[in-house]
Amino acid sequence: MRHGNGGIGFWGAQRGGILHLSVDSRILRCSAPCRKTMPRPKKRMAGAAEPDKKEPAGKCTKIKNLGETSTEVENSSPQKTSASKNCGKNLSSYWLMKSEPESRLEKGVDVKFSIEDLKAEPKQTACWDGVRNYQARNFLRAMKLEEEAFFYHSNCKEPGIAGLIKIVKEAYPDHTQFEKSNPYYDPSSKEDNPKWAMVDVQFVRMMKRFISLAELKTHHQAHKATGGPLKNMALFTRRRLSIQPLTKEEFDFILSLEEKEPS
Repeated sequence: MRHGNGGIGFWGAQRGGILHLSVDSRILRCSAPCRKTMPRPKKRMAGAAEPDKKEPAGKCTKIKNLGETSTEVENSSPQKTSASKNCGKNLSSYWLMKSEPESRLEKGVDVKFSIEDLKAEPKQTACWDGVRNYQARNFLRAMKLEEEAFFYHSNCKEPGIAGLIKIVKEAYPDHTQFEKSNPYYDPSSKEDNPKWAMVDVQFVRMMKRFISLAELKTHHQAHKATGGPLKNMALFTRRRLSIQPLTKEEFDFILSLEEKEPS
């Protein structure tokens, strides 16, 4: 899906449920469908973060990551947000992951991928590829099986949290870094020492109601004055990152908003 300039795609044949990707005579395996990266010259589809033309069989579905680019190279050690300060070795158990729900062409490829697109994937599972920011990559590497994340719609008319997803495969090399036709190809990354990683995510559920960025910002501003749970939320302190850690307090507070009227 991708995610801001913090990192946000490939060709192959599908046999027996396994996608075989040929990269410089080596075979990479993607355990889940990846976020769709496909040419989309036509009008946008409502509700996604990156496509429309039919892609070749076996092409990974792609998720666009907002807020990071390969040119924006940050310190490779994770930034000390409220989550990273308090979690020691286990950086965080909760996450926020951004993806674009509306069509946008990147080097001729539509990088749209919404939570509805994830829900429509086989087993409602896809790989979260295309992250090209070192800090966001480090957060991907820190993720553990079954950890939960908010699926955040970004770079769209109304950004905000659309639903819940969980990690179903821990970090492994992102195949798109080796694909010359992919918008996120990185010629400096080598197969024997890949720079970029991805995880597999699975749809859990939609939020009971959409939690908008504007609503979260209202709480963030109030909590800065009162010391509430969202006072140091990375969505506002590290807003360009497409992968962000959350504290349990932040995660639980946002979940509690589902049961309340928008403020």
